[in-house]
Amino acid sequence: MLSRPVSIFLRVLTGFQCLQATPYTGDLRLGWVTDLHLNFVPSQNRTAFYKRIRDGKPDALLVGGDIGEADSVTLLLKEMAAALQIPIYFVLGNHDFYRGSIAGVREAVGRESGSSRWLRWLPASEVIPLTSGVALIGHDSWADGRLGDYFRSEVMLNDYLLIRELRGLHKHVRYAKLNALGDEAAEFLEKRAIEALALRRNVIVLTHVPPFREACWHEGRISDDNWLPHFACRAVGDGLAAVMRERPDCSMTVLCGHTHSPGIAHILPNLVVRTGSAVYGEPAIQDVLDLE
Repeated sequence: MLSRPVSIFLRVLTGFQCLQATPYTGDLRLGWVTDLHLNFVPSQNRTAFYKRIRDGKPDALLVGGDIGEADSVTLLLKEMAAALQIPIYFVLGNHDFYRGSIAGVREAVGRESGSSRWLRWLPASEVIPLTSGVALIGHDSWADGRLGDYFRSEVMLNDYLLIRELRGLHKHVRYAKLNALGDEAAEFLEKRAIEALALRRNVIVLTHVPPFREACWHEGRISDDNWLPHFACRAVGDGLAAVMRERPDCSMTVLCGHTHSPGIAHILPNLVVRTGSAVYGEPAIQDVLDLE
């Protein structure tokens, strides 16, 4: 059976009530946004969106990817940082690499984050202690093709047309590349999760791609076998679940997006996944978490 602090933490992150479990040393108000697609949002509307975030008075912000595209993502991150002037912990989404390359965008974003007072790209970060009881880790992740029926799927994402490393690949070659990207994310997150749980009993994982079939929500239901290969990362899910089975006295909440539809999946008694919603051109605040 889970101890009381862990149970309360999971209830907070699924119901977003006030956390009152462990004797934290200070309060933290944490905003969460995902799939912003700010390149589709006029400048004045972006300014209004940043104001809505500020009005919520968060101490820090989690950004779950799909911020812009390859030619705009670093500029939009700089703009957001200048407007909010709070720590911004972020991961990238598949759209952030459109009309560019994975390697090129990662290099540019890593350079920008490394020189910024406010921006923290989680794949280039160590474990982030948020409070005395909660730590943060994250990775962009990637749909790895292993859920659903990849080889019978008729889906052709823009990823496979607009991202240099995936463009023009034979289906079998692309599958191997997607596997490798998923494995990269899984290895990173499993290592960071173990490190985080050595420091804190409760961990938030920020990622872009749902790591479980049960979290791959689309228009009110779970994606079918045609879409699952392109919407979820089995490697990450397997790794996180394995870590949490070994730590029943700890808890993990995964915050993801990608599918543009909201949902909650209780994977294990101590592992919950929240999938965020999105509408192109209408960036939204998913929730604000009050950690005490």
